[in-house]
Amino acid sequence: MARHWPDIPYLAWRETCQALQLYTQIAGKYRLAHTPWLNHSWTATLYVTARGLTTSPVPDGPGIEIAFDLIDHRVIGTNSDGGIESFALEPMTVAEFHARFVALVGELGGTPRFNGRPNEVADPVAFVDDHRDRPYDADAVTRFFHATLAADRVFKAFRTSFLGKQSPSHLFWGSFDLAVTRFSGRPAPLHPGGIPALPDSVTREAYDHEVASAGFWPGGGGIDYPAFYAYAYPTPAGYSAAAVEPEAAFWASALGEFILPYDAVQGADDPDATLLAFLESTYLAAASLGRWDRDALECAPGVPGRPREIAATPAPAIESTPEPTPVDPADIQREEGPAKGRYLLRGDGLEAEMSYSRAGARLLIIDHTSVPDAWRGRKVGEHLVRRAVEDARTAGRSILPLCPFAKAQFDRHAEWHDVLDKR
Repeated sequence: MARHWPDIPYLAWRETCQALQLYTQIAGKYRLAHTPWLNHSWTATLYVTARGLTTSPVPDGPGIEIAFDLIDHRVIGTNSDGGIESFALEPMTVAEFHARFVALVGELGGTPRFNGRPNEVADPVAFVDDHRDRPYDADAVTRFFHATLAADRVFKAFRTSFLGKQSPSHLFWGSFDLAVTRFSGRPAPLHPGGIPALPDSVTREAYDHEVASAGFWPGGGGIDYPAFYAYAYPTPAGYSAAAVEPEAAFWASALGEFILPYDAVQGADDPDATLLAFLESTYLAAASLGRWDRDALECAPGVPGRPREIAATPAPAIESTPEPTPVDPADIQREEGPAKGRYLLRGDGLEAEMSYSRAGARLLIIDHTSVPDAWRGRKVGEHLVRRAVEDARTAGRSILPLCPFAKAQFDRHAEWHDVLDKR
């Protein structure tokens, strides 16, 4: 078991870990610069392999893949023409790594142009200007890789019990964490941003929908030991006080996340089951307290070689239903609290809703619109947005339509753009 869950004390290899993080940022930024954007920054991530980490094929030149071999300790670039170039991972400066990487991409027929500054690190220095000597503890790197490989295995097992939208198990080189994220399917309030050395636009796009996320850190970022984490955005009421497993897990108020020290997993009789209990219990807390549609989103864990069983559902009997009474936009009601509100239209036992959040005194953010199927085609949603536009004009507010339906309405109605937020 030690081979699969080795010791990885952070302080003993902190300098090497920080260097490796910057090296992966260079490769990740190369991938990001040449790959069409995929929601939630998934364009940028690295993936765990049997020997280390990879970018997967980057659409540059003939198609180039960058791999970090963390067993033989080399950076290996390959292309679809059969080309292969590599250089050793060893003590060097970040500037030297950057120069070697640029030369490798060029030799493979690529265009080594990408953003040259680190993200999510304190006091970032441009890669070409970082001439501080960096150590490279090869044994520590390999042990970190084996721990990451073990975590990736459990994360992938955890993914099999969820039917909704979710991320792959992938490594974000900005914060240098392996992560897996589940989505409720509902829009989230606008994220405040403020992450050091990361554009707010990236943060807000990453958190535009409700999430329950978990991951693995080697250390750093407020803790000096390797750990697993879990959080929800937005954080539902009561989440921090939820009962989660195992007993070693705790709520870290300064981070706003649940933390499970790596050592508690490594030292358990069944490390995989211990980590899985943490992932499942923290997700359960987020989904239950956040009122996710768990019946629609969850399924039994996957079993090798066995397709998921689908129960046969009899076709519903076709019944004639009376035509609903006409809807009257004058009946739209508005409910508003200190930070959130909604517009409602009720009739014939049905209810349509458009919800919004307030960002300061002058900005209203439409985040969700729901119209009953029986009212489709009656422009009920349009009436709700129109009422919000009229109220915004009266109150001197602007509107940011994050809801796809509301955004489409604004695209169709140029006469509403006087209240459209231009940010």
